[in-house]
Amino acid sequence: MDPQTLAFTHAPIGLVLLEHRVIRAANQRFAEMFRGPVGAFEGMQMARLYPSVEDYQRIGERGLAVLRESPSYDDERIMQRLDGQQFWARGRGRSLTPDDPFARSVWSFSDLSEARPVVHLTPREREVAMMTGKGLTSKEIGRALDLSYRTVEQHRARLLQKFEARNLAELVARVSGMPF
Repeated sequence: MDPQTLAFTHAPIGLVLLEHRVIRAANQRFAEMFRGPVGAFEGMQMARLYPSVEDYQRIGERGLAVLRESPSYDDERIMQRLDGQQFWARGRGRSLTPDDPFARSVWSFSDLSEARPVVHLTPREREVAMMTGKGLTSKEIGRALDLSYRTVEQHRARLLQKFEARNLAELVARVSGMPF
């Protein structure tokens, strides 16, 4: 096995090569993380590894917008293993085709489930939670998601309940996976 193939196959982080968001190659750590044999992922649409079609589309739109301006994109999101279990993951991608960012790209995935347990949220609650975790105000989140300030505050109130947080600081700590 040549050194590049050896490094890809045995990297300590999940790696995939995508073409138009279809997996062309996956390494062993990616297969372990998503709980399937390496060969099961080749030819699979990435949509299969998201909790919903809406999540897949929304994260894809956001990533595409960033990749049109920059060669790389990263975020934290909820993904879904082949057995249906959801977990927090950090995704980092780099387009190999800047003129068509999703034509060919390399992505790494890290499992964050030990530090951040999954709380079942609606797709909109996940967006608000991620933006809250990044320190955005309700007004900033409202502008970014085209929501009113009051609607964002309602989402935050539900997040406080679901995460059993007493205040916004505790919510941010729980959303970011920090002990509180």
